[in-house]
Amino acid sequence: MEQLSAGLILVIVIGYFLLLLGISFFTGKSASNQDFFIAGRQSPWYLVAFGMIGASLSGVTFISIPGWVNDSQFSYMQMVLGYLIGYTVIATILMPMYYRLKLTSIYTYLEQRFGPASYKTGASFFILSRVIGASFRLYLVAIVLQRFVMDAYGIPFWITVLITILLIWIYTFRGGIKTIVWTDTLQTFCMLVAVILTVVVISNRLNYSFPELVESIQNSSYSQIFFFEGGWSDSKNFFKQLLAGASMAIVMTGLDQDMMQKNLSCKNIGDAQKNMFWFSIVLVFANLLFLTLGALLYIYTNQVGIEIPTKIINGVAKMDTDLLYPTIALRHLGPAVGVVFILGLIAAAYSSADSALTALTTSFCVDILGFDADETAEDVVKEEQKRKRFLVHIGFSVLLFFVILIFYFVNNEAVIKQIFTVAMYTYGPLLGLYSFGFFIDRNITDRLTPAICIASPILTFFVNLYSEQLFFGYKFGFELLIINGLITFIGLFIFSERIQKSEL
Repeated sequence: MEQLSAGLILVIVIGYFLLLLGISFFTGKSASNQDFFIAGRQSPWYLVAFGMIGASLSGVTFISIPGWVNDSQFSYMQMVLGYLIGYTVIATILMPMYYRLKLTSIYTYLEQRFGPASYKTGASFFILSRVIGASFRLYLVAIVLQRFVMDAYGIPFWITVLITILLIWIYTFRGGIKTIVWTDTLQTFCMLVAVILTVVVISNRLNYSFPELVESIQNSSYSQIFFFEGGWSDSKNFFKQLLAGASMAIVMTGLDQDMMQKNLSCKNIGDAQKNMFWFSIVLVFANLLFLTLGALLYIYTNQVGIEIPTKIINGVAKMDTDLLYPTIALRHLGPAVGVVFILGLIAAAYSSADSALTALTTSFCVDILGFDADETAEDVVKEEQKRKRFLVHIGFSVLLFFVILIFYFVNNEAVIKQIFTVAMYTYGPLLGLYSFGFFIDRNITDRLTPAICIASPILTFFVNLYSEQLFFGYKFGFELLIINGLITFIGLFIFSERIQKSEL
């Protein structure tokens, strides 16, 4: 079987980034702070909706979800259905409030509702979550590029990471979100084309027509979507995954500066809501497509006799499902699929990483440094803020570089996934803060908010650790996010007081 050479892969990567730099050049001309942060609120809603698909799926989805099908079947679709509930809450409750308050950083709401300590706490939890999450996603993609490209040239991993982050910085440092709205659209297109072409080529190799493809997957052991039999102790239980999906969508989109920054760049609330509606619908089919690819990959390996990649964990060889799709695409399906896979892989990784870098810069500048995002400051102040924004952008790029290297040198999958889980825990306090602010007419003790929000993930960790002993064998899954938010909510309520009539 003809394989894609490391040299050709490198040429593809370089060509792709030259295209991104071209987009950056035209969209980043004379970009102000407001252009960098919210694109002057002039982004076309349909571009935002399509580009958000790539940012939501990310490199983790592109590489990992097809591999998960072996153990989890199509159970992930239960969470995707939960996402629809969450996105409805975002479109009807959160976004109207963000637009009404004319927010650039969504965490400014916490200052208006509770005070400066809550505001800084919310922004800090977002920054921590995004640094770990973006680093983890880039780490997975850098590992693939290292194995299939850089190792052939004797290039060490740290240089691979350095080049990757440097290229992202170059095409985002001027235009920010104004550039990313366009680059994310291109990257989403590349990602979906890669998956569709892989499905078509494998189907042709197996001599499947479309009805035969559907029938083969339906009759396989991978296609089960709904799980009711195992009860609440089953991590794949329908109701657990539905609730977890709804809460995750709310916190990881509606309470996440990275995702909401694109929505806030639309012209008005009507456009932003149209964007959220169409994004939600397309995302369902995109996830179904990835799961279909996963089932097809396992069917193909079984019929053709391809060995699934393995890795050594504690001296034991186990399947490395994250490398299943890369291995088949680059070594078994010919150059055409290899080319689009590389484009899709890079697109998947950078559609989330570039927007994360921009959102981190925005949040730090607006929430921590107190920038005037509405451009009402004097020209001298604007230029000084622009210089600081430039330095902050560099600073977060350097931080991502070192966090990725930490993942690499830890070299322990269990530890790395635990670190990633810690980042997920940090969204719980945001869920508790916003829920309290929306639904409870009480003032919290603002100075205690940091302590409550730090204690909540710690308590959640121990609840999860001893859940089987405490709850008669019950094992938590993604619904830990809800528990985390509830603990924060209760802590805020304990140290709160009724709002006086004069304050209403």
